[in-house]
Amino acid sequence: MTDMPETSTAARPGTDRIPELALDWHRAGRGAALATVLETWGSAPRQAGSQLVVAGDGAMMGSVSGGCVEGAVVEEAMASLADGQARELSYGVSDDNAFAVGLACGGTIRILVQPVAAETGGGRGALPEALLAELVGARAARQAVALQVDLEAMTTRLVAARGATGRLAERFRTDRSGTDTDAQGSVFTGLHNPPLRLMVVGAVHVAQALLPMARIAGFDPVLIDPRGAFASAARFPGEVLIEDYPDEAMPALEPDARTAVVTLAHDPKIDDPAILSALAAPVFYIGCLGSSRTHARRLERLRAAGVGDEDLARIHGPVGLRIGAITPAEIAISILAEITQRLRQG
Repeated sequence: MTDMPETSTAARPGTDRIPELALDWHRAGRGAALATVLETWGSAPRQAGSQLVVAGDGAMMGSVSGGCVEGAVVEEAMASLADGQARELSYGVSDDNAFAVGLACGGTIRILVQPVAAETGGGRGALPEALLAELVGARAARQAVALQVDLEAMTTRLVAARGATGRLAERFRTDRSGTDTDAQGSVFTGLHNPPLRLMVVGAVHVAQALLPMARIAGFDPVLIDPRGAFASAARFPGEVLIEDYPDEAMPALEPDARTAVVTLAHDPKIDDPAILSALAAPVFYIGCLGSSRTHARRLERLRAAGVGDEDLARIHGPVGLRIGAITPAEIAISILAEITQRLRQG
């Protein structure tokens, strides 16, 4: 039996479901306002694009700083729900007063607060419900999109990554929201790239530690292993399990440039087909468990199968950063660290 992953974002933790919560709260009659970090300077702990949603009853989810700025933002969000108007906020502090507003040390944060409006005829800068629903639908379908706000006209539109060029395409590629200013004015681009995915092949003890860690780090993990006794719900409660050989399972999952693949089975009949499938896709990371000697034999098998040196160089083996890891949890940490290094540093 195979449990295929769902495309819905419902399984995401609350901090990753800010647009979904905003839509749910608005439609439930509670009201909702979205606060989005436009820009930061200095040591502000939350990057541009970070969001906080506030309901009319004061409930909140997400964050725009390290703590105390949220209190002031919630008050502004409640005011925006009352008058239907968006507002742009700025918090700047010295080193001496930084901790009072949640900054590690001196810095500045610009934040846009937008109330969700039932119709496009809402107050200036309000976010139309229909546009928010379109965003939520795109996120559920794993489509890379962005909300762009003209900060002078206070109008918002949804744009797709497909067909994007220039600075917009660069923002999608590097996963960096932010504000761009030219002769026509300033436009903020808030990215909503699909979640990173981690395909783990081999339901072994390291996988038991790696999958929950990966989810905390923002990945959507899936575990592939044809051995039902290994890939069982009892050993991996709540995980997405696929009991097929990887060369059958992985093409159906359509690994892309936001996908990492890790092979842990330590069985060439399972690992090698997974590696070949990963090499045929634009995944950003491929890591394989095993000693240096095991990895050398693996490369020999793949070379004999026709894999060229350029593709072989894409494989990280032995998998993980060299931190002296011994236990399954430590090995999982080293793997996730190397994946993060590859993602952020290239």
